[in-house]
Amino acid sequence: RRATTGSKQPSAPAMSTVAPVNPKPFLQELTGKPVFVRLKWGLEYKGYLVSTDSYMNLQLANTEEFEDGKSNGALGEVFIRCNNVLYIREAPADT
Repeated sequence: RRATTGSKQPSAPAMSTVAPVNPKPFLQELTGKPVFVRLKWGLEYKGYLVSTDSYMNLQLANTEEFEDGKSNGALGEVFIRCNNVLYIREAPADT
């Protein structure tokens, strides 16, 4: 047994707090903006979010595909089925 001094209990490790985000308003807010979409198997797409539907499928315009951080070239307009998406985030407009 360990000897304890006082009644202090060890504190839990500090954890960052992340506020939950409702996905549909989040996607509506991103419509018309440049976004990065990462798929479950590592491919990433950068383009302008044109639209989403009730299933959260994505339509992108002026899309470029990236693999391991390297561009595979421009694809133009693409449709990404919702079940393939790992995450989506807003991209800086100038990149």
